[in-house]
Amino acid sequence: MEEINIGSILSIGFAIAVIIVILKTARIVPQRSNYVIERLGKYSRTLDSGFHLLIPFIDKVAYIQTLKEEVIDVERQACVTKDNIQVGINGVLYIQVIDAYKASYGINDYRYASSQLAQTTMRSVIGQTDLDKTFEERAAINEEVVKALDEAASPWGIKVLRYEISDIELPASIKDALEQQMRAERERRAAIAKSEGERQAMINVSEGQKQEVINLSEGEKLKQINEAEGRAREIELIAIATAEGLHKIAIAINEPGGRDAVNLRVAEQYVKEFGKLAKETNTLILPAELSNIGGAVAGLTEVLKHAK
Repeated sequence: MEEINIGSILSIGFAIAVIIVILKTARIVPQRSNYVIERLGKYSRTLDSGFHLLIPFIDKVAYIQTLKEEVIDVERQACVTKDNIQVGINGVLYIQVIDAYKASYGINDYRYASSQLAQTTMRSVIGQTDLDKTFEERAAINEEVVKALDEAASPWGIKVLRYEISDIELPASIKDALEQQMRAERERRAAIAKSEGERQAMINVSEGQKQEVINLSEGEKLKQINEAEGRAREIELIAIATAEGLHKIAIAINEPGGRDAVNLRVAEQYVKEFGKLAKETNTLILPAELSNIGGAVAGLTEVLKHAK
């Protein structure tokens, strides 16, 4: 029984030793990761993703570095602007390991170092910028921080990809002053917009009045032209009718008995008009021959004879 127990224990121990050797020997490196291998305490090689075999108890995995992009929250810090205004700024830093050897042996903790370097660089950049520019030129400030960080982190095997200012905290007094300034700016813009609207309205009204006057003058002009053309046409038609009437009278006079008819018509008109003169109270001085109807008719007949 004792021999069987000793054999079982040895078998179990041997199996455990084999498992330990296998665990020490075989290594599977995940995608986008690097294993830094040390042999007897000295750097040996860097393992990329895949299956690898190590020498048990001689080779060991000293560092495991991820090649994925990492996000580091940069804690809030107090910065003083160029115009001596203290602001609180926190940001977000994006970095990536591009050399596992330098990231392992170039610095003790590259994440902490990158965060601290981002804070000091931000204080330096903000100290050269006015308060108003910190809001207007965030992109330019972020680029300056990234440039400075990338140069400093290059010996660490780190690539600084981006830095973003996530928040800028202002003192209460500065907030009130900025709010008053923005309120005044909004009121100024509203006043300008109102005056521009009134100005445009006045221009529109004057343009409408101007167009109305032009339209009225054009209408009056057309009216006068039409009336003139109508009067001219009327005169023309009257003249034509008068000429035709005179022409017919002349023809009728030359017809047999035409002169007698004319004499009779003249005598009738003479008597009629002379009767009207008799009804008036005014005293008229008339030629003596006009009282003789026959003489007047004869005179008119003589005129018609010459008119022929």
